[in-house]
Amino acid sequence: MNEAISTPDFQRQLTELRAALLALHKALVDSERVSYEQNIGTIPSANHFLKLLTDDPWFAWLHPLSQLIVALDEALDAKTKTPLTGDAAAALVKRTGELLVASETGEGFARHYFDALQRDPDVVMAHAAAAQIFRARR
Repeated sequence: MNEAISTPDFQRQLTELRAALLALHKALVDSERVSYEQNIGTIPSANHFLKLLTDDPWFAWLHPLSQLIVALDEALDAKTKTPLTGDAAAALVKRTGELLVASETGEGFARHYFDALQRDPDVVMAHAAAAQIFRARR
């Protein structure tokens, strides 16, 4: 399974996974913003919010998901020097499945993800959409 992937169907499925992860990321960011504002205070501007997203420890747990989306972007970029292989695509799908595991007793991403799933139905719906795609690719 190490040949270059060129089938439109495979590319489409990875593109769908990326889109679902973007929707999940947005739902998580929106949910975390509400939680932050309830606990810390109103975020005064979009620029300030962007700064918080990149630098504040409150939002740091979201970085693994952001990095996964970037990895998908790079893999799907037709201009890359290295063609996408079946093994590389499978590794991205596996990485997605491993990341999107919520844990009440865990730490880092898994714990924060659990909390977000408990408090926000939009996160639950976005998770379900993403899970449906990455489970179909396994």
